[in-house]
Amino acid sequence: MKKLAVIGSINMDMTAEAERMPGRGETVAAQGLAYYPGGKGANQAVAAARLGAKVAMYGCVGDDAFADALINNLEKNGVDATRVERLKGTPSGMAIITVAQGDNSILVVSGANGKVTREYVDAQWESISQADIIILQNEIPMETVRHAIELGHEAGKYIIYNPAPAAEISPEILDKVSCLTPNEHEAALIFGTEKDIPALLKEYPEKLIVTLGEKGAAMARADGTVLEIPAMKARVADTTGAGDTFIGALACALAEDRSLDDAIRFANTASGLSVQKPGAQGGMPTRTEVEAVLQKNP
Repeated sequence: MKKLAVIGSINMDMTAEAERMPGRGETVAAQGLAYYPGGKGANQAVAAARLGAKVAMYGCVGDDAFADALINNLEKNGVDATRVERLKGTPSGMAIITVAQGDNSILVVSGANGKVTREYVDAQWESISQADIIILQNEIPMETVRHAIELGHEAGKYIIYNPAPAAEISPEILDKVSCLTPNEHEAALIFGTEKDIPALLKEYPEKLIVTLGEKGAAMARADGTVLEIPAMKARVADTTGAGDTFIGALACALAEDRSLDDAIRFANTASGLSVQKPGAQGGMPTRTEVEAVLQKNP
């Protein structure tokens, strides 16, 4: 199996459950508060590792009470966290999440994630370059993301770029990415709303994969045919981390040299399983769980 390197955010998620989302200026009583390890980078690393991939995490935590818990959680889930840097005088990243009616809203405090710099990537590059697939998101500085993409492209790495939260992507950077994985909302912010999803997919065959929530995911094949793979039916408990599970599972499947079609089916199944339990990482499935579903619904 090929090796994965995830460069990205490591957060502690503070999740409050409520009957409904508060409106502007409104106070709504929460039914509970729980702490879950999260961050898009860490989530994607854990998702891939639980499915059997060889994953190393690159990022930063602070020197607060959350730092040990975040690193221990990565290691417990089979992620190599030896290159995660602890920063003095800096808080670890945090996400404040409200879960209501099967959906969520999220506020992110970058903390140590905001100090994952170009210099950090350069210092870790000898280790990062041992991986075959590099995974990136937008919860670390954009300058660092672009730098890592450029280094990875020069080194001939397969680069999966999850542009979340959505940010402008230059044509030069897009050319250097192997696989771009926005959701519908992010795709509209990045590419505009003049073209619908099928038209966008045809512009970037076998590169652009758009996740569609409960409708699954879509990609255009090299011949221009649009492949739409529906999501599995699931009883939703918490959608937090479902997109990250998709990315981690996609990377795991590609590390096994599966086709993109097959990798998307595998990722859709993992994502569908993940929403049935609370917490970004709490519901992330194992390989056995995903294979069991795929055997029943090939």
